[in-house]
Amino acid sequence: MTIVIVLIVLLALCFDFTNGFHDTANAIATSVSTRALSPRAAVLLAGSMNLVGALTFTGVAKTIGGQIANPLAIQHGTLVVLAALVAAIGWNLLTWYFGIPSSSSHALIGGLAGAVVGADGLRAIDYHGFTSIIEALVISPLIAFALGFVIMGIFRVLFGGMSPHRANRPFRTLQCFSAAAQAFMHGTNDAQKTMGVITFALIAGGLQSTMNVPLWVKILCALAMGVGTATGGWRIIKTVGSKIIRIEPINGFASDLTSSAIIFGFTLLKLPVSSTHVISSAIMGTGTAKRANQVHWGVAGRIVVAWLITIPISACLAAVLIRLFLL
Repeated sequence: MTIVIVLIVLLALCFDFTNGFHDTANAIATSVSTRALSPRAAVLLAGSMNLVGALTFTGVAKTIGGQIANPLAIQHGTLVVLAALVAAIGWNLLTWYFGIPSSSSHALIGGLAGAVVGADGLRAIDYHGFTSIIEALVISPLIAFALGFVIMGIFRVLFGGMSPHRANRPFRTLQCFSAAAQAFMHGTNDAQKTMGVITFALIAGGLQSTMNVPLWVKILCALAMGVGTATGGWRIIKTVGSKIIRIEPINGFASDLTSSAIIFGFTLLKLPVSSTHVISSAIMGTGTAKRANQVHWGVAGRIVVAWLITIPISACLAAVLIRLFLL
């Protein structure tokens, strides 16, 4: 059992590493694209603020670890987590290779649900908790799009009479702060998901009895995510920062402000959201408010398709893996 737990922790850190270059990259994409921050400064900022954010809250970790299924009530709980992580990592790597900002959150949640069903059947799912998680994942990008549209509309009214150069100058400076806020909010929500899965495994393995997240789990997960950002996030940055719409400091700041507010609001509700979905939707909303025909809707469509298929695909992969593990 101890060997399995150690393997789970290592795989969870690998997942956080892939989450780093998949999702944390989104948090700094707009500030890098507008040259408000250099790539090196943005990576250092994202890593440090992610760590602070990850150490600040634990509500989302408890939701992930305890509201998809009861870790004390399912059989082979540690193998369930193992299958979920392998499926989520596999999907993350595949979508990273093609530069598609799919959701690591969806991959992990889908993988955990699929592994639970594969091990114990549909009866093992906590439908009330799982439904609330899915609702948060679906609603949050819609709110982000709408709020981004409104905020950018307000900025256009307030600063529309200025020349682009004059209007963008203060927003480029403000983006340094909004990028920090974005990375902090990402840590408060995304870093907790892997913490919740590790805690799920610790309970299932009999190493602890509550959903309290150990400090060592918080630190390791936050550090793994920061290293992932520094290593491979630039493919996703290119898609989010330039292929959806040409980002300027004014709509970059509006996007950062929008997504930070949405992520933090759901964190306070102890509900997980996909930072990928929220940030991309905020960019689409601000882009639509500025000039809808400049949004690359083909790229946006590919992102939406990736959103829709991630949970079912990762769930199926995890269900197959858990059956193989139990042979």
